[in-house]
Amino acid sequence: MTGLNQQKDEDKAVDREALFEQLVYQHQGQILRLCYMYLHDEEQARDAVQETFFRAYRHWDRFRGASSAKTWLTRIAINVCRDLRKTAWFRHVDRRITPEDLPEAIAPFTARDEELILQVMALRKKQCEVILLYYYQNMTVNEIAQILGISQSSVSGRLDQARKQLRSTLEGSDSQ
Repeated sequence: MTGLNQQKDEDKAVDREALFEQLVYQHQGQILRLCYMYLHDEEQARDAVQETFFRAYRHWDRFRGASSAKTWLTRIAINVCRDLRKTAWFRHVDRRITPEDLPEAIAPFTARDEELILQVMALRKKQCEVILLYYYQNMTVNEIAQILGISQSSVSGRLDQARKQLRSTLEGSDSQ
C-alpha cells in the first residue's frame, strides 16, 4: 500500500509542476508589465516577477480557488512591488518612465499613448493601481477589490477620481 500512496504523491507533484509551468507561461507577460509600470525599472520588475512566482509556488497549497489564478498572482505581484518600493535604495533612484522603456507592447505607441501613460504614472498611487489593473490588466472591479483588499465601491470611486484627473489633465494639454 505504501508504494501506491508514494506513486500518488509523485503524480500529484508532477501535476502540480505542470500546472504551475502553465500558470507561469500564461501570466508572466502580464505580471512583468504590471511590475514594470509599478516600479519603473526593468531589472526590479524582472526580480519582482521572479519573487511573485516563487511566492506563488511556495504557497500553492494556500490557493483555494476563491478567485482566479490571475487575480491571486496579481495580488502577490502588487504586494511584492509594494515591498520593493519601501526599500531605502528604491526611494533614492531616479525612476522616470517613458513608453519606450516598457516591455514590448502589442502595437506601437502613438504620441497620445505616450502622454496618457505618463499621466497615468503621475497619478496618486491608489488611483494609478486601479487604472493599471482595470485598463492594462483587464480586470473587473470585483477582481481589483479582491486584489487590493478594499470594497468594490472604493475601487469604483478611485477609478472615477482617476478618470476625472486624467480627463482634466489631458484636455488641458490638448488646448495648448
